[in-house]
This record gives sequence, structure tokens and C-alpha cells, in this order.
Amino acid sequence: MATDPKQPPRVGVYVDGYNLYYGRLRGSGFKWLDLVKLLEDILAKRDQNERLARVHLFTAHALATFATHGDASVEAQAAYHRALQAKHGDRFAITYGTHSFDRSGSLMPEFIPGQGYDRSKRVRVWRLEEKKTDVNLALRMYRDAAQGLYDRIILVSNDSDSEPALQAIREDFPHIAIGLVIPIRPPVPPSKSGGGPERRISGSLTNLADWTIRHLSDEQLQTAQLPPLVSTKKKPIRKPAHW
Repeated sequence: MATDPKQPPRVGVYVDGYNLYYGRLRGSGFKWLDLVKLLEDILAKRDQNERLARVHLFTAHALATFATHGDASVEAQAAYHRALQAKHGDRFAITYGTHSFDRSGSLMPEFIPGQGYDRSKRVRVWRLEEKKTDVNLALRMYRDAAQGLYDRIILVSNDSDSEPALQAIREDFPHIAIGLVIPIRPPVPPSKSGGGPERRISGSLTNLADWTIRHLSDEQLQTAQLPPLVSTKKKPIRKPAHW
């Protein structure tokens, strides 16, 4: 229920950018995604007279050293974030975490097909870890709930690390409805799957949600693309060529 029964319920959205990218957008032609438009479309389809108040994106800056396109990847991500902010203003917010990696490499057990785990067979690898994103997302969700900013919240993630935060919100603020959007591809019929494994949906998250969207289709993502040129008060922002 909204604070004012005469007003539409206010909805806050929390997007795990890392999970969205690697779960659904990587390798696709939909990276120029208008997150606000995507969530507006989802709410419109629900037809619950809900008002999207703000979309919060949690991510980390791309690192040229590890990115497929080097500096171009860094520039593309920056352009994308500026485009979303230019188009939606206060309705879109970004919180950045960081990356951590050992410059001397991390010693990890080697995977050898057909053999079991052997801790004595180890190799040194580059191990890049995103830091603070999960904590930033959890704290923002809980603090917003405590401040009564939204009547309903939506989490866009398939990462069970968000379970404690949802559980706490469910227990402490039972009046806040929780929606869940799983950023994975639709299931593929066995005859067309090529034998590849399907991504599993986090049951610990769905158990805490009032409703769940279990995948994002190509059609949904295509309909919610930003325009190739996003207007600003200065120079327009152009969609990256390799996106």
C-alpha cells in the first residue's frame, strides 16, 4: 500500500549490474539497454497502477587491462552510464564498487577434465573480483525501506548473496511488496540447446519475492534499447560502435 492511498504505489528498483551483464547481456546485441524503460515496461504489463520512482544500478568501473576491447570497453561503459543519467536524471542512480586483483596472480587449483580435485596441482591465474557491489546494494535497499521511500521494491539479480537483505526487509517491513527479475535468457528447448547447461534460478530469492519474472526475452530487451544518439545539454552521446 502506498503512504497516500490516492497515489500510485512508489516502486524502487535495485539492479546488480555485474549479474545482469554476465547473466543476460554479455555476448548479446542488447548492451545499450535503457533500464528505466525496461522496468517501466515490466510494470505496465503488471497493470498494478505502480509508479517507477527510481532505478538504482550497482556496478564497478570496467578495467581496460581485463576488458575484451581494452580502453574502448572503458569508454563504452562510461558513455552508457552518462546516457542513462542524461535521459532519466534523478530517476536513475549509479553506485560504484571497485575491483580487486593480485598483480602477482592468485594460486588456484588446476581443472583437469576427467580428474578429481587435487589441491597439490595448482596454477597461478589472474583473478579479478568485484568488491562492495553486493554490500552497497543490500545497504541501499534496506536504508530506503527504513526511510519509507518506496511502497514496493524490485531486485534485478539472480545472486543469492542478496538473500539476507531481502529476508531482513521481509521481516522488518512486511508492508513492502518485493518483486524479483531474473536476468537470464529464456529456457531453450532440448533440441536447440546444443547440450549447454541452463542457468539455474536462485530459489532462495524467489522464495522471498511476492512475484518473479524468471527470464528476460530478446523482445523485451530490444524494445527497451536507448536511441543510437542520446541528447544532452552539450554533445550527444553515441552508442559505442562495438555494442
